[in-house]
Amino acid sequence: MNTKVLSEKILDNIGGSQNVKNATHCATRLRITVKDETQINKETIDELDGVLGSVNTGGQYQVIIGQNVGRVYEEFSNQLQDTANAGATEVEAISEESSKKSVFSNILDTISGIFTPLLPAITAAAMIKTLLVILDLFHLIDQSGGTYKVLTFAGDTAFYFMPVLVAFSASMKFKLNPYLGALMGLLLIHPSFVTIVADKNPINLFGFLPVTLANYSSTVIPIMLIIWIASYVDRYADKFCPEAVKFFIRPLVTFLVMIPLALVVIGPLGYLVGIGLENVIDAIQAHAIWVLPLIFGALSPIFIMTGMHYAITIPLVLQSISSNGFDMLGIGFLVANIAQGGAAFAVGRYAKATQVKSLAYSSGFTALLGITEPALYGVNLKYKKPFLAVMIAGGISGLLAGILSVKRMTFAPTGLTTLPIFIDPANPWNLIFAILASVLSFILAFILTTAFIYKDNHLQKELGGK
Repeated sequence: MNTKVLSEKILDNIGGSQNVKNATHCATRLRITVKDETQINKETIDELDGVLGSVNTGGQYQVIIGQNVGRVYEEFSNQLQDTANAGATEVEAISEESSKKSVFSNILDTISGIFTPLLPAITAAAMIKTLLVILDLFHLIDQSGGTYKVLTFAGDTAFYFMPVLVAFSASMKFKLNPYLGALMGLLLIHPSFVTIVADKNPINLFGFLPVTLANYSSTVIPIMLIIWIASYVDRYADKFCPEAVKFFIRPLVTFLVMIPLALVVIGPLGYLVGIGLENVIDAIQAHAIWVLPLIFGALSPIFIMTGMHYAITIPLVLQSISSNGFDMLGIGFLVANIAQGGAAFAVGRYAKATQVKSLAYSSGFTALLGITEPALYGVNLKYKKPFLAVMIAGGISGLLAGILSVKRMTFAPTGLTTLPIFIDPANPWNLIFAILASVLSFILAFILTTAFIYKDNHLQKELGGK
């Protein structure tokens, strides 16, 4: 696959660079926000060599590439930079176009756009924590030693400073200077403020505004709301500040206005929303702990198809891990990913065409590792019945894992290579149950897909059978 040619063809079929507002990518998708969706030639793009499919969801046009998405994105970005209006999109144009979309689409687009760039940092820190658990489990590291202490705070870094990471990313999304945004994130976790919160000594700002003593470390909702409001404050400051002193007056006005808003109004509001979300999760886990693994085990492919797997799940997972030390969504995604692999392997076993067989086996293998889009779009959804098998297998395995209370102990993508994230030092059976649920999911998906194929003559012909 020639990534330069592919990126050129994608750009040509979405209306050219003048129709691109911004672009980013996740593990497998090129995510493009366009000005005019009517200029997208979806059918042509879906047929391009190297493209597994595409979806238009959450205000983004997402082209499913697979593991080569990083190289395609690099070429795509280079082509945008080589054009006259690369990156020269007016805020007003964005706002006008965004207003034409549904509120729900805009929210999904915003949350996905904020969290997608953060995944490498979050995953890196999470895997450090997991590595530390493994080393400690096998007594390969001394808990009193310097290495253990350094790895401990290194693994906590991304989560402790989450408000800063989210602030920077959200500022890029809301068109606020990212360094000014990061400053607001730092405000929430400044050591002096953290000490005041820990001491529980009430304080007033300007003598009459009560500051809510909330612990904002590891939170995401308060800072997203703060940056959103700050972006409007900054625009008004830009409009009214005299040109001669705008360079230092504009950021001063923005920050000075946001200090009381962040600590007295918006931050506490976001904190209460987070507490409410935490209470909902706690209630589900206390009275029906199997619900979340069942839902996400069965419906994970649909969340992925609609682009909601980042927008909905990441805030839920981070809130759950922050408050409880674990989450119950992870095992649902794990068995769903394994089911994608099992169904794809079943298709590969029956397929006669070399290209179909090769795609099924290769995409099935990557699904087992946690990258499911190639198997989802290239095989299982394409032939329909395997997709149904995936949902059934994922739902049953998720239900079993939920009944067994299988917990994900830290946030990271779910697949065979990241199984250690299910190691619970307090419960050695947690990892064993996660493995058993994964094996069950693979076997069920494989058997169900095989049964569907043998009972569907049309599907057999599609796969090259007689």
